[in-house]
This record gives sequence, structure tokens and C-alpha cells, in this order.
Amino acid sequence: MRIIRLPGIHHDANCVVFSGTDSNILVDAGTTWYQMLQVERISGHLNKSEETNQSLDRILLTCRRYPFAGGAKHISEENGKVPIHIHQDAISVLETGDFYSTWANRYDSDMPSTECEPISQGDSFDLGDGEIVAISLPGHCSDGMGYFEKERGVLVSGPVLPRADSPSRWDMPGGSLPDLVSSLETIIDLSPRSIVPARGPTIKGYDRISEVLNQHLTFYEECLDNDGNAPRSWPRPARTAYFLTSEPPWPLLEKEKSGDKK
Repeated sequence: MRIIRLPGIHHDANCVVFSGTDSNILVDAGTTWYQMLQVERISGHLNKSEETNQSLDRILLTCRRYPFAGGAKHISEENGKVPIHIHQDAISVLETGDFYSTWANRYDSDMPSTECEPISQGDSFDLGDGEIVAISLPGHCSDGMGYFEKERGVLVSGPVLPRADSPSRWDMPGGSLPDLVSSLETIIDLSPRSIVPARGPTIKGYDRISEVLNQHLTFYEECLDNDGNAPRSWPRPARTAYFLTSEPPWPLLEKEKSGDKK
């Protein structure tokens, strides 16, 4: 199996290709801004069937937000209308192209009306030489999902972990600070060997992952003690940001690499 992280372009979230012997799955799709380029980037990493030339088998989304889900419809259609999966809470949101709770309006963009199939905690997808399991990770929004390839210990976290040095926001539609705490505890219990965050480089190694998760968890717990508020000294998030910027800056030891192979 090959697991390839395609670094997000501009506002796009990271996309991850799981290319197995029997199936190819894409996790997250980015915005509509670069969706045609995204199709080409994804295609080069897929194992193609000699009989059907079928490439992608399905798309799994970690949440409703535009940087993660905006390009899903186009990518699906360019690959024979493969199914798109998302948490039940976001089905009607994507099917109606809601530009408010998807945050597409913050990017001066429309959210495509996107047909999806529901996915739940524990659902699994066979890749032939591996398996992806869906993990419920609410907090940034109620429909937050993570996807875990247990054998290789790779977790795609979605917006619950925006980047090693950037905690998630909970003041957006569907957000919940207590749920963020619970989701971080869930990730700690998984003991992943690699985490692909929403943006930025992959976080690797048990020690580094433990350091990052505990820093985020401690921050959220302190915010709970502060009546659910982030520190006043932290900068106000940009209108497009689904994450907070730490002040003073948290360490970012990871370095960006194009086509990051897990």
C-alpha cells in the first residue's frame, strides 16, 4: 500500500491518497479553487484497474468545511461519480450547498450541491492490503471524522488537529470545546504512529505525537477553565481560518515536503 499526502494549496486542506492492492480511497478534497489540478495530482498516485481503468473508488470527508469538502463533487464526477462519504450531520448541508455552515462564504465562494452517503464510527473500508476505519472526532464541528489505517498506524485527523502548532477553533457552526477535549483523548488512545493534520506536514513518531497532542489537550482544558475562551493575548483569527494562531508560537518541528509519503 501507498499512503500519499498531497499538501494543501493555499486554503485547501491536505488530501490523502490510500492506494491499496484492491481499492483506492481519497480522504478530503480541498476547495473548488484548484479542483481540476487536484484531479491530476490524485490520478498519478492511484493503482488503476486494467479491466476498467477505474482509479478512485470513493472519497471520505473529515468534515463539511469548504477547505475539506469543496472539491469533492468535481473529483467524484471526474472519476465516474464515485461515492462521497461524510458524517450524517453534514449530509443535508452538502446536498443543499449550504455556504454558511460550510464556511464557503468566508472564501467568497459557492459550495457545490454534493450528494453524499453517511458514515459512522467504526465503519471500515477494505483496501486489499490494509483497512481504513472511521473514527468520530467532533469538536470543530459535530460531523468531524478521522480515518485510521491501523496496521500502519496512520491517522488523518481532519480539522480537530489543524496543524502541530495550531489548535482548532470551536466558535464556528457546530463547534464544541468539550468535544474537542474528548476527541483529543480519543486520538491519544489510538496511539497512532503518524498523524496527517488538516494542514501542514505529517506529525511522526510516538514521542512527537504525544508532545503535540498533550499541548493541544492542555490548551483546551485551560480554555474550559477560562469559561470556554481562548487567551486574550492570542491574535484574532482571520475570516477564513478554522484554526487559532498561538502566542507565543508553539514549536513546529515538521518540514513541508511535496508528495509526502507516509
